[in-house]
Amino acid sequence: MKDDTSRLREITAVLHRYHITRGVTPEKLRQILEDLGPTYVKLGQIMSLHSDILPKAYCNELMKLTSEVKPMLFGEVEKILNESYGKDWKEVFGSIDEEPIGSASIAQVHRAVLRDGSPVIIKVRRRGIATTMKRDIELLHKAVRVLPAAVPRLRGIVDLDMVLDELWSVAKEEMDFTREAANMEEFAEKNEGIAYIAVPKLYKEYTTHHVLVMEYIDGFAINDKAALSDRGYDLTEIGRKFANSFIKQVMDDGFFHADPHPGNVKIREGKIVWLDMGMMGRLDDRDRRIMIRGVEAIAMHDISRVTDAVLDLGVFWSKPDRDSLYDDIRDFLQRYQSKGMGDIDLAVAMSDMMDIMKENHMSMPHGMTMLARGLTQVEGVLAYISPEVNMMEIAYQRLIEERLKEPDIKGELGHIGRKLWRMSVNGSEIPSLTSEIMKEYLRGKGQMTLDLKPTDSLTAVIDRAVRNLVIGLCILGLLVGSSIICATDLRPKILGIPFLGFIGFFIAVSAIIYFTSRYFIRKIIRRRRNRPRKGRYRNSIGGRIR
Repeated sequence: MKDDTSRLREITAVLHRYHITRGVTPEKLRQILEDLGPTYVKLGQIMSLHSDILPKAYCNELMKLTSEVKPMLFGEVEKILNESYGKDWKEVFGSIDEEPIGSASIAQVHRAVLRDGSPVIIKVRRRGIATTMKRDIELLHKAVRVLPAAVPRLRGIVDLDMVLDELWSVAKEEMDFTREAANMEEFAEKNEGIAYIAVPKLYKEYTTHHVLVMEYIDGFAINDKAALSDRGYDLTEIGRKFANSFIKQVMDDGFFHADPHPGNVKIREGKIVWLDMGMMGRLDDRDRRIMIRGVEAIAMHDISRVTDAVLDLGVFWSKPDRDSLYDDIRDFLQRYQSKGMGDIDLAVAMSDMMDIMKENHMSMPHGMTMLARGLTQVEGVLAYISPEVNMMEIAYQRLIEERLKEPDIKGELGHIGRKLWRMSVNGSEIPSLTSEIMKEYLRGKGQMTLDLKPTDSLTAVIDRAVRNLVIGLCILGLLVGSSIICATDLRPKILGIPFLGFIGFFIAVSAIIYFTSRYFIRKIIRRRRNRPRKGRYRNSIGGRIR
């Protein structure tokens, strides 16, 4: 409890230093998380996945967070290895470089050599990191209950406790290296038949919850243009294969790398090597089919089909307004109407679609938000190494090829079958419903409900009319009440009028003068604003503006 109190004081001090009550800009949020320490940096990196909740500017800023922290002493690393294996680490490794090649908030990485001479990478989890992150998440849960006025809008539309629970769930997965090992095995299995894709060899027998051992990968980062060009690589070919690989992961496997930044993708011996599988995204068959249907609809500029796909995919925070969503999607598609498939930026299009969903109080499944982040990073790599490669064009071509090669007869038949079933069920009720409506009408009990959606201008006119009516009735009430009091002999009197009646008349007359003068003043101002100024125009047609 004492630790929680002191940590809460630290958090409060940081928030006060940045004057959080004056608002939180994207840059300020990133700086706050950096000052709060490594665990909050990791939470910020996970938060950057939530483009369905946070505005795009905040997600982009949080993606800049780097979790490089002071490395653990090698003696501490030795203790963790010995505890994980239940024996001296020298029985497993021939040697370990004491200087880490990377030190992050959750783990640090060392190069090593197995006793058989194989060069490997060891990923060692920091001691106590799970406890520290759990404590900080619990403190954030407490902070949510007294969330300052800096973010009232966010609190009104999002269950922040649910978001924190999801952050903790993702963090736990990333801290469990047996989960990352399982991801590596699954990814390798799904990409086994692709000649230009490789995954580091996993040494499962030496991997535990706290330690991950895998093959050491040399080679070059995918965005190292100079080194790749010097060695005869075709950057356009690399970009096309990189995009194809990611699209295949999403559209075919439903299991994709959610953090494909250049540090996690290397080129070695003519192959694209995918690294660091701690953060992977998943799409179930239903979400994947809906997404593919949406891509097809966007390509054909079919507003209704895109709307249906969004409604099927999204989760509403409040009652859906299909008309509003339809209008937003129509405007979205009009922006791409004159563009070919090769001119559409898939990451930008998906980001725009998520903005539309936010405006309509909808959220996407977690897998789709991770996909949005992954697409942004892939597009960033492509823009740098091979800007002529377009992911949307590749995705659509792949979709057409798959349709021609292996048409989804089962899926299409199921979709048609569900429509026919709904038509048959609802159609069979039409005669009886028509009969009931006619009977109610003949009995004089027919009712009709109208769902009117007035415009803002009409609402303002109605509000003004109702307000004026209420004020008029109040003034009338004062005049009538005062007149009744004047008919009595109540004392004291002013100018021969009972005091209460005089006050009533005074208030009523003052109100009449005030509102009447206000009306005429506004009318004069409006008339002057609309009157053209003398000499401003030489003539009405073909004249020059002075």
